[in-house]
Amino acid sequence: MNTTLDELNETVAAAASAAPIWARSTASDRAAWLRAAADALDAASDELVPIADRETRLGEARLRGEVGRTTGQLRLFATVVEEGSYLELTVDDADPAATPPRPELRRMLVPVGPVAVFSASNFPFAFSVAGGDTASALASGAPVIVKAHSGHIELSRRTAEIVADALVAAGAPVGSLALVEGREAGNALVQHPVIQAAGFTGSLSGGRALFDLATGRPDPIPFYGELGSVNPVVITPAAASARGEDLAGGLVASFTLGVGQFCTKPGVVFIPEGTEFEASVAALVPASHGGVLLTDRITAAFPSGIDALLADASVEIVAGSVSDGEVAQPIVVVTDAAAVAERPELLLEEVFGPVTVLVRYSSDEELHAALRAVPGSLTATLHSEPGEEVEETLDLLQARAGRVLFAGWPTGVAVTWSQQHGGPWPATTSLFTSVGATAIRRFLRPVAYQSAPDALLPLPLRDASLAHLPHRLNGVLQVP
Repeated sequence: MNTTLDELNETVAAAASAAPIWARSTASDRAAWLRAAADALDAASDELVPIADRETRLGEARLRGEVGRTTGQLRLFATVVEEGSYLELTVDDADPAATPPRPELRRMLVPVGPVAVFSASNFPFAFSVAGGDTASALASGAPVIVKAHSGHIELSRRTAEIVADALVAAGAPVGSLALVEGREAGNALVQHPVIQAAGFTGSLSGGRALFDLATGRPDPIPFYGELGSVNPVVITPAAASARGEDLAGGLVASFTLGVGQFCTKPGVVFIPEGTEFEASVAALVPASHGGVLLTDRITAAFPSGIDALLADASVEIVAGSVSDGEVAQPIVVVTDAAAVAERPELLLEEVFGPVTVLVRYSSDEELHAALRAVPGSLTATLHSEPGEEVEETLDLLQARAGRVLFAGWPTGVAVTWSQQHGGPWPATTSLFTSVGATAIRRFLRPVAYQSAPDALLPLPLRDASLAHLPHRLNGVLQVP
């Protein structure tokens, strides 16, 4: 049932009323609210997982793991709130002798206000109603309104109900978390004057449309979108020679994981010409099983994407075949670096599903010319051997991604303090991460307080609080 404009306004009004309470909440209260939401989701997993499986076809094992990832994110952000460094507390003492005289200044990050979150199709828990965007926004002190994804409406409704009830039961205000449904409601939400930021995970076209709405407002707001990524991989000649079979196995496991529906899927792999790597990959792909994709729309788009690649004269099939029917079968195609450098808009278009593009190169010069054509991505991977000269290759990869791997494969994003899940356009619309502790930074803004009485300062900036929180005093880091 689509949310009406009147219903949307009521929902946003409740979030606006909750916002000052969240902003003033203590670290211990806010952390307790986040942990209460996590506990409630864990307790409801036996109810939620079957709903998710029915709507997304992702399977019980995968979905139970995703519930654990989701509740783990909430608990990580509870720890982030308690630790306090995310506030960037900074104090400069007054100095009347300075030229000109310097007043006392105290600076911190404060929540921006109510946040809109747009759910993803491929992660119905971890990037959805209670996913990383929601967890980090709540941790910042901002109420959240989620636009449900049409691919898992029933799950979205039930998850929102469980989390909202858990937050209120733990002492958070009514309006802390709410759900709206329908494209029109989503468009209206991102344009609503009460909403101060938005997080999105989804398609390039959908994200760009919302980005334009957010930045086209009379009062533009930040829009943190994760949109599209081909996640380039480079395999050097020495790596292909030393461990080509192992690398082939890793690639096949990675690009078929979750039926190729991970945003970090290795979509384009640069391989040295004249090696056995293609044959090794081809030998493994027939043993890989296909699967049903998330939605009918994605199912229809997958073979169309493969056909678009095969329309280029340079492209041929290495293994597998174009899918026909509901089950998407893994497929590997190959082209050459010169073609990629000439026609990146055709050969580097992301295809959502179990496909990867091998790109043959015969020299570093040819490889580097092709890499310069690769669009911004979430990840980049370099498989090389000690002693190889790979500095220029590494520079090109690093310029195009937010996470650079030197071992393993990019599928799987650890939720940690140091994670970076974001990259240059079109991977994301910002330079921030949507996974890990610093995802909280997206929903905060800096405020400096000049010559303020201690009693009127925000609690974390008061002298008694600073004694227990990491902060910078007159340029010197203070760690209690």
